[in-house]
Amino acid sequence: MKSLLLRNGVVTLPGEKAGKSDVLIENGKIVELSLGDVESAAAELIDLSGTLLHAGFIDIHNHGAVGGDVNTATADDLRKVGRFLAGKGVTAWLPTFVPDSDDVYRKVIAAIDEVVATQADQAFAQIVGVHYEGVFANEKMCGALRPQFFKTFKNGDEIDGLPKLKKGVHLTTLAPEVENGIELIRELRRQNWIVSIGHTKADLPTLDQAFDAGAKHLTHFFNAMTGLHHREVGVVGWALTNAETTFDIIADGVHVAPPVLKFGVKSKGADKVSLISDSVAPTGLGDGEFQLWGEKISVVNGKTQNERGSIAGSVITMLDAVKQMRELGFSDAEVSQMASANPARLLGIEQTHGSIEIGKRADLVALDKDGNVKLTIIGGRILTG
Repeated sequence: MKSLLLRNGVVTLPGEKAGKSDVLIENGKIVELSLGDVESAAAELIDLSGTLLHAGFIDIHNHGAVGGDVNTATADDLRKVGRFLAGKGVTAWLPTFVPDSDDVYRKVIAAIDEVVATQADQAFAQIVGVHYEGVFANEKMCGALRPQFFKTFKNGDEIDGLPKLKKGVHLTTLAPEVENGIELIRELRRQNWIVSIGHTKADLPTLDQAFDAGAKHLTHFFNAMTGLHHREVGVVGWALTNAETTFDIIADGVHVAPPVLKFGVKSKGADKVSLISDSVAPTGLGDGEFQLWGEKISVVNGKTQNERGSIAGSVITMLDAVKQMRELGFSDAEVSQMASANPARLLGIEQTHGSIEIGKRADLVALDKDGNVKLTIIGGRILTG
């Protein structure tokens, strides 16, 4: 693998104001950061003048894009989605299931395993795990999920119905108030799953028990959960007043109105918020009508709707979310935290991913003055085509 020397970019570093710096990449890792005096005769020189260099974005909640749906995906479908995401600055992602049959899970997990085993030398967004959304959810808060595939936890066999990857992180979103929900959280944590709270109407005592059992994160904050009222705290109020919780949020301006989006992030703090896309298969295909999850959905002016009248995921990318947060006044450092560092920390991969630091993977995205992707580098390899 050839060495790369990135020169003259404005680099976003952890907790610091962005500043000009050279970045030397060797063997897929960042080996030197310096203010304009890095030299390497062996490296390919890339001039990033006029660009902002971020750590690559990490999308922990993505159902697909450009026609590829995770629930029906082949290995080639996943690679196609990965190439599209990389073009939008995403360097790592979690394919995300909606509830389905165990046979579907097994088939797609095999496809993900195939991609993971062969992706290391490929310049597309790398799969670092899998996300099972809402398999154990509250039917009254199902949103676009399909209750006929919901599970009930009784003896542990139900978790075995969620096949695991040979290599990668395992995340699930659940409602802690479901039958035996707290025991379910404990068992998932015992098996090293990351447990996120979502699609829920849980009361405060149940939420406190879930937190103590190991569920400290919330999925697509504000959506599919009880809201904040001055006499009814709700799931939203509980999360905002529990200093140790974190959450992710869909910054598309549709799922959460921009003023509320800004309020939520300011209230919690950018160091505890992860941006997600909640992207679905029509992402990247424009407006129209599509088949998704066994029903017809429409996309009009960038907003999805299924036949039941529910929003059915988003058609944004992490790049769109980043632009939204910048428009709302968040700094480059804060946006980088939310798009890269915080997702990496949630997944437990922060030693190698999520920020521009010596020794970490060279997963990087350069944005021009308009916030568009000029260059994506994944593991030291430049995305082309």
